[in-house]
Amino acid sequence: MDLDLLKKLRFETGVSIVACKEALAEADNDIDKAKEIIFTKHANKVYKKRSEKELTQGIVSSYIHSDKKTGALIEINCETDFVAKNEDFQNLAYEIAMHIGAMNPKDISELLSQNYIRDEQITIDDLIKKNIGKLGENIKISKFIRYSLKNI
Repeated sequence: MDLDLLKKLRFETGVSIVACKEALAEADNDIDKAKEIIFTKHANKVYKKRSEKELTQGIVSSYIHSDKKTGALIEINCETDFVAKNEDFQNLAYEIAMHIGAMNPKDISELLSQNYIRDEQITIDDLIKKNIGKLGENIKISKFIRYSLKNI
């Protein structure tokens, strides 16, 4: 097993060494395939385990477009304040707020099913599950609102 690949996969995904080792073995040391394996297996396992937990913490995040004519607010919840203060969680909230500003979903269901603007290969739901796997806690969007000038 290539230790450099193992370290890189661990750093990029945030999952355990054992999970990284198993994914690399299954992917024949192809780091991209290993990431996909981790994304599907590990995130879904954590999601199922955590889906019953109460989400009592979280943040409100915002995005304002550079033209100052469109903006979005999002409330996104997690289980602990430790994760709420985590940079990855805060970046996730910002990215989703930016996506809302760009794509104007009608409701949470539509938002979750939309392809992510930075990576058309995944949906917003996939993006959230990826972060659930990385952070080890359930994450849920509680509400959001998008604002724009009327003539846009």
